Amino acid sequence: MLSKSPIRAYIPASDVPRARKFYEEIVGLEAGEEYAGGMIYHCGGAEVFLYPTPSAGTSRASQAYWQVADVEAEVKELKKRGLRFEEYDMPGIPMKDSIATGGGAKTAWFKDTEGNILAISQRL
Repeated sequence: MLSKSPIRAYIPASDVPRARKFYEEIVGLEAGEEYAGGMIYHCGGAEVFLYPTPSAGTSRASQAYWQVADVEAEVKELKKRGLRFEEYDMPGIPMKDSIATGGGAKTAWFKDTEGNILAISQRL
């Protein structure tokens, strides 16, 4: 049953207008439909719901990631737009220019204006 139903990511926001500005101007998402005080974004055939909640930024784990064809190019472009990537020290996984390589992928993490951790990842 659920394997045939679409799944959608949630991105919590304590300040929806601030978060919208970040996702639309820095990340480059196009505004979709306003819904329940938040915004639905369409990303590569999937939907992401940015929604209002006072609990935004409380998770210490990644909320979602975008699967990309060229993580280096995406990181370079997002850095030009002012995005700051996280640098993690992970044993056995080298990190160069904000990109970790290991486990069959190249991945770069960043935090949004709400403190949520998101990533862009390229499968190897």
